[in-house]
Amino acid sequence: MSANKPPLVAPKKGVFNELLLRGKLILRLIGDKRVNPVLKLLPIGSLAYLIVPLDFLPVNPVDDALILWLGGYLFVELCPPDVVQEHMATLNQVLPGEWHDPTPPQADSEEVVDAEWWEKK
Repeated sequence: MSANKPPLVAPKKGVFNELLLRGKLILRLIGDKRVNPVLKLLPIGSLAYLIVPLDFLPVNPVDDALILWLGGYLFVELCPPDVVQEHMATLNQVLPGEWHDPTPPQADSEEVVDAEWWEKK
């Protein structure tokens, strides 16, 4: 490894992490003032359908998942692209760092901590 650059700790990829990332993006976009308030009704309405389903369609978990996915997808696609990119960059930000194995304390260590024990009465 290069002495100038520390290694990067990359975010893990996977289905659940992608779903979590999409959920965080939707929540951040709902809280952003630059997104049209009427547009914010899409994910809120699809979540309301999940809680209080209208029985137009046969009751099926697949159609509930489809409504949630479609509401979230359309919301993100209809939001201003620069706002979405800004939030995605923040969510995908990679923090510099490296892994350090914990070292157990040594019994013959020179470092001594002097303290007194007291109990609260």
